Amino acid sequence: MLLENKVAIVTGGANGMGEAIVRKFASEGAKVVIADTQFEKAKLLADVISLSGGVCEAFDKVDITHKGQVQSTVQETINHFGKIDILVNCAGCVLSDYGTSDKITMDDFNEVIDLILHGTMNMILEVLPFMKERKYGKIVNFTSMGVIHPDSVALQYHAAKGAIESITANLAFELATQGIYVNSIAPGAIKSPFGDKLMTPSEQRDLLKNRLAEKEIPLGRMGTVEDIAGVALFLSSSLSDFVTGEKIHVVGGKGNINSHNSSFLSSKENSVINK
Repeated sequence: MLLENKVAIVTGGANGMGEAIVRKFASEGAKVVIADTQFEKAKLLADVISLSGGVCEAFDKVDITHKGQVQSTVQETINHFGKIDILVNCAGCVLSDYGTSDKITMDDFNEVIDLILHGTMNMILEVLPFMKERKYGKIVNFTSMGVIHPDSVALQYHAAKGAIESITANLAFELATQGIYVNSIAPGAIKSPFGDKLMTPSEQRDLLKNRLAEKEIPLGRMGTVEDIAGVALFLSSSLSDFVTGEKIHVVGGKGNINSHNSSFLSSKENSVINK
């Protein structure tokens, strides 16, 4: 039980990567609070986990851009569990378009910045006083490999995630002497509902993504939400007690090493030609 008796708040925890993190943390002994705008889904997930022997709560609908709702959830967590050990800032959004310079509006830009950047900071600033009081805390933020190496254009999304990387580094520096760790996860191509607005779910879409993964990702597959949850567990547990200010890419090796099928010498095509 890597998180036995730890108390964690997970934003965006009602589905996708956030849901996988909630389930993983509860299975490792954490008392988990789900903060999500989708309250009915969050409550259902909390009830399922509780019935299976875990400890999980969803106190109310939480829009992290609303300071009052954030304050209420943090205070409810303190009232209920007495402390906050872990904050995972998984909540995020994309619009129905990627966000190229010829399509984006400043309203689009501000909407995404408000949720990802301001929302993340709302949560951090509310939780930090309780972590500082106990001189302990683990904060896990979410960024994107597209901040520096985009393979699609998402100006507002990648701008917000770039700011999250700066916040992560600066907070890690500030809080290192106070027992508070701040790190981030940069997911790659992950099978989750997150990108459904950009490409409608279908058998054809899944086939396309799987073929792209075989071509471009060294491990040859799409990532899963469980892949993300495992890294979140590492960064939230004692396993990472000498790790702060880091960004961990969960991308199947993409950007670090070549995919065999993207390099002719190691590709299937070459093996066919040079039997």
